[in-house]
Formats: sequence, C-alpha cells, structure tokens
Amino acid sequence: MTKKTIKKLFAGAMVAGIMALFVLPLAVNTVSAQEDIWGELQTNMAAEGNDASLADIIAGIIRVIMGVLGVIVVLIILWGGFIWMTAGGVPDKVDKAKKMIYSGIIGLIVILAAYAIASFVMSSLTSIVQG
Repeated sequence: MTKKTIKKLFAGAMVAGIMALFVLPLAVNTVSAQEDIWGELQTNMAAEGNDASLADIIAGIIRVIMGVLGVIVVLIILWGGFIWMTAGGVPDKVDKAKKMIYSGIIGLIVILAAYAIASFVMSSLTSIVQG
C-alpha cells in the first residue's frame, strides 16, 4: 500500500468514527422514542381494558413506521454528505452525493406529507365515528 492510500483509509476511518459518535445517539434516541410510543399505546390499551380503538392502534403503527422511515432518510442524507466530503473534487462523486442528498430531502417531504395526510384521515374518521 502506498502512503496516499493509507492516509485515505485513516481519514475515512476517522470520519466514520466521528460520524458514528453523532449518528448512534440519534438512532438510539429514535428507537427509544419509538419504544415510548409503542409503550404508550400498550399503556392506553391496558388502561382501557384492552379495548383500544382501532384508530389508536393504527395511529401508533403509523407513528412507528414514520419514525423508522425518518431514520432511514437521515442516514441517506448523512451518507450523501459523507460521499460529498470524501469526493476529493471528482465531479461524478459530487453529482452522486448531490443526488443522494436531494433524494433524501424529497423523501423527507414525502414522509411528512404522508404523515399529515394519515393524521388528517384518522382524525376525520374518528370524529365521524364518534358522531
């Protein structure tokens, strides 16, 4: 191996280590937040004698799915940023990284829109059923 290759590997390992310091706590917090949502759903079901409404169950499932998708989008954006930072000015790599970041942002917009629509539909159905 040449010195240049070793330097690149070392720099990549350092960047990956630093990113892990920032990404892992976010992933752990997101997972614990999802567990909190699921735990809250189970608590509500237990408090109501396992008589939770279908809307509550569906809303809880939607929240968990949206949380997982949000984590995936953040990882895509971070990976695109990593590729861009390590591109070394190579236009093909920079273009690939930009496409990943743009795709991640579009994905985030789609996820937020889907959550808004699902929330609106669930609240509308709940108000119609309850009269």
